[in-house]
Amino acid sequence: MSAGTTTVAKTPLSAAARLRKGTWYEQPRWRRLGALLVLAVVMAQVTGEQGVRNDLFYALEQNFKGGAVGVWVGIAVAIWLIREFFNDAVVRSTARVRDRVAGPGQKVREVSGRLAGRRSYRWGALAALLVVLIVLPLTVTTFWQQVLVDQIGVYVMLAIGLNVVIGWAGMLDLGFIAFFAIGAYSSAYWTGGLPVEPPVELNNFLVIPLAVITCLIAGVLLGAPTLRLRGDYLAIVTLGFHEIVYLVAKNYSEFTGGTRGANGLDRFSIDLGFWSYQWKLDPVPYYWLQLGFVVVIIGLFLRLEHSRIGRAWTAIREDEVAAAATGVDTVRFKLLAFAIGASTSGIAGVIYASKQAFVNPEQFVVLFSVLALSYVVFGGMGSVPGVLAGTAVLVWLPQFLRDRVDPQDRYMYLGALLVIMMIYRPQGLWPSRRRQRELKMAEEGVGGADALGAQPGGAQG
Repeated sequence: MSAGTTTVAKTPLSAAARLRKGTWYEQPRWRRLGALLVLAVVMAQVTGEQGVRNDLFYALEQNFKGGAVGVWVGIAVAIWLIREFFNDAVVRSTARVRDRVAGPGQKVREVSGRLAGRRSYRWGALAALLVVLIVLPLTVTTFWQQVLVDQIGVYVMLAIGLNVVIGWAGMLDLGFIAFFAIGAYSSAYWTGGLPVEPPVELNNFLVIPLAVITCLIAGVLLGAPTLRLRGDYLAIVTLGFHEIVYLVAKNYSEFTGGTRGANGLDRFSIDLGFWSYQWKLDPVPYYWLQLGFVVVIIGLFLRLEHSRIGRAWTAIREDEVAAAATGVDTVRFKLLAFAIGASTSGIAGVIYASKQAFVNPEQFVVLFSVLALSYVVFGGMGSVPGVLAGTAVLVWLPQFLRDRVDPQDRYMYLGALLVIMMIYRPQGLWPSRRRQRELKMAEEGVGGADALGAQPGGAQG
């Protein structure tokens, strides 16, 4: 050893330090790889060869021999490699492209700013989008017209209302489809389709406000006894509420028709004396009717989000105790969230019952509540554009795979997409800025990841 050279002994880590550091497989990167590999094996089994009764391991052997597992594992590893090791390169490339077009883009913005204000262009873009949506059903087949009306249109209305409860007020609701059932049966009752005759039979357009009021009352009845509950406990109570509504519709045959349901329900119609029109089997008029209601609902809810009520919901979602300490009436605003969120289900239920001309308890099983919740989370909780986009994508995907994969496996691809999305983009497809900020704060340990009952920093309250 040369003169003047000193050797610093490396101090071994203590047991506590090693515990805090964790082993290599406990790092987030490798945990994500493990989750993707498990997902790949599961997808290979559920989408590969089906099992036989006499050989329990037949499907497992065939999928491993046929290479199905290798294909899915390869896809999972490719996703992991791109996301973990090449994400920075993609971000840098995107930044360079953005910098290159920044100069011309700035000039374009300056010119456009002199021509008109940003608000004018925004309204113009929204008007163009509305025109595209109006023309859309005329450019697709009858099958996709039915999908637009019976699934996308209905679930968009449900997701907008559920976004109020979950995304804005931060209350986990697993029984939201119960309000949809209440709206549908309200339509059946007031149009004379149930065994019990109403005081007066009404047109479906007149039934809509009554169905909305009924759902508002049901939302208050659900919210009143659950105001002190959060997170998992609230989810269990709302799930029980759905089961109550479902079982009443199924077993109270003297009123609801029981398992037979209600047949021959009235469709929407307009009679002005000099002009009349009746909605029939063609799905396009129903699509336009749904689109009109969705536009109105979105306009009202966006105004509501930025009002005093919307700010109170935000405060409750982020920290209910702090909101109450600053004077927010949490009881009142949570009841409003349940009631206002349920109102869109009343409209969706009336339109759905009129379109199908039939309601049955099996149309309102708890699976549909789970699907609606998935659409909201996938699109981005608290973001109205995200909820719309997430609903459209997740409803479109199984139908797109209809003729390409086994019908039993279609929703497996949907589940795989949800898993990957929650691993790499938990904020959703089109998140709100507030939601992105909350997740960033949670990663830094200075805030809750969401407002569904988690305490800041993962603490248990």
